[in-house]
Amino acid sequence: MSETNHVICASCGSINNVPVSRMGDNPVCGKCKKPIMNGHPVELNEAGFNRFVSKSQQTLLVDFWAPWCGPCKMMAPVFSQAAGQLEPQFRLIKINTEVEQNLAGRLRIQSIPTLAIYKNGKEIIRQPGAMGQSDLISWARSHA
Repeated sequence: MSETNHVICASCGSINNVPVSRMGDNPVCGKCKKPIMNGHPVELNEAGFNRFVSKSQQTLLVDFWAPWCGPCKMMAPVFSQAAGQLEPQFRLIKINTEVEQNLAGRLRIQSIPTLAIYKNGKEIIRQPGAMGQSDLISWARSHA
């Protein structure tokens, strides 16, 4: 039996068991039949964030941002482009701290943008401030 990962569908939120050897083969959701990963960050609310952190076996790279933040706006296209290069090793997630203030407070997000990497349900590292694409990809891969 091959090893599988629990991977959450970006479209419907269903948990899919994907063989590790097939993670890079653009797996399709067993429920909604859409691609599980689409090369774009997933925008989540607090409930979605909690589900991804607790149920996904992918490493998560989370961007905590706000629409009024200049550095966040500058980093948004960089983060989006990085998704295409970092999937399937990472799942990129965006959390709007203006909307999800309770989550930002609970996680003690004190400046934005803030990037955080989660593995096995736990935050392993956090980095405040905007990054260029090559720095972002290098930083993420160094903590994979």
